Amino acid sequence: MNKIKAIVLFALFALTAQAQGVIDEVIWVVGDEAILRSEVEEERLRAQYEGQQIAGDPYCVIPEQLAVQKLYLHQAELDSIEASESSVSHQVDMRMNYYINQIGSKEKMEEYFRKSSSEIREEMMTAVRNQMIIQQMQQKLTSNIKPTPADVRRYYNTLPLDSLPMMPAQVEVQILSFEPAVPTEETERVKQRLREFTERVQSGRADFSMLARLYSEDTESAKRGGELGFVGKGQLVPEFAEVAFNMNDPKRVSRIVKTEYGYHIIQLIEKKGDRINCRHILLRPRISASDKVKAIERLDSIRQQILADSMQFEQAVLRFSEDKNTVMNAGLMINPNTGGSKFEYQDLAPEIAKQIYAMQEGEVSQPFVMMDQSKNREVCAIVRLKKKTDVHRANLTDDFQTIKSMLEAQKGQELLRDWILKKQKTTFVQISPEWQGCDFEYPGWLH
Repeated sequence: MNKIKAIVLFALFALTAQAQGVIDEVIWVVGDEAILRSEVEEERLRAQYEGQQIAGDPYCVIPEQLAVQKLYLHQAELDSIEASESSVSHQVDMRMNYYINQIGSKEKMEEYFRKSSSEIREEMMTAVRNQMIIQQMQQKLTSNIKPTPADVRRYYNTLPLDSLPMMPAQVEVQILSFEPAVPTEETERVKQRLREFTERVQSGRADFSMLARLYSEDTESAKRGGELGFVGKGQLVPEFAEVAFNMNDPKRVSRIVKTEYGYHIIQLIEKKGDRINCRHILLRPRISASDKVKAIERLDSIRQQILADSMQFEQAVLRFSEDKNTVMNAGLMINPNTGGSKFEYQDLAPEIAKQIYAMQEGEVSQPFVMMDQSKNREVCAIVRLKKKTDVHRANLTDDFQTIKSMLEAQKGQELLRDWILKKQKTTFVQISPEWQGCDFEYPGWLH
């Protein structure tokens, strides 16, 4: 866009705001995109509500942040970078469900935001889509930053000792776990209960959502009458998804479905493209104290074989463990927050942290009972402390990846800053006079 066309566009934006009779104005134009006073005010209030600190005058910082976003979005359009609409919808569904859950209902959410749910969703779709596109654009720009080990060593040697972060105590842990055996009669009791629910719903004597609120052991969805919200097939465990996505009649209840979480019955609410919204009721077989004792005794026998060197811990994992997340990794636990195998104590399940706190490297714990948070079910386990690192200042031997990440972050920030400064020179920017008196982070806006 040439400069004359952009100036005309700036004037048209301003006239439109006046014609609408709104107390608003165009304060910046970046390329062919306007930034409104109302956008800045909304961002300021959101940051205030969420307790976010703004480093500087918000009426300088926020417009500049919005302008930088528009630079990224413009480049992304030129590079044909788009967000996956299914990923956007998934994120928005999660956020909408979270708001409804926190506020209490869809109606209360609409009252709180003073907008209809469709308006909230549409605004959220735009924000999430732009966020994803910007992240992809930044990743593309920094994708060639791949420091070698020699680069990391040189970087480490330039750092003052007091600038190196203190690393907390960390451990690497292997686990062997399985669920206590459930008697057949207990499984049949749960299935019979679900059959009764199905009969009551399909005979019209009970409402599915009411039964879910009263009896479902999925406590989060139970608050919403068992409703899961719109999800894609990949967001559900395969056994559940296969049944749910083959349903077509909202008046019918599915057959009983067994998954790793327990036993379910499902009711379709609505299908929309490749997503589905349904309700479910989850029941889990009860595990008796005697069943737990038997499992603990079995684990103790396995532990004794490990201690007697008649079986390695890794071999025992392959033979006996039911933890699908670790069984093919010799039992080594992976930290979901980092993707690595190191954990700080507070990142571990409390039962595991308690076991390993006083253990030495190579020791195997006594059998214990713990809650598997992913399934919300009790399992019996033993753990082995593979490695322990005490509190220390970061060094190349123990913390190479941490120092490499520091170098990558620094190089990434430098590259993105240089890119923004260059992009400013080729992008038309018009700033309303009363919004120009700022100490901008990127000084090229007023070229």
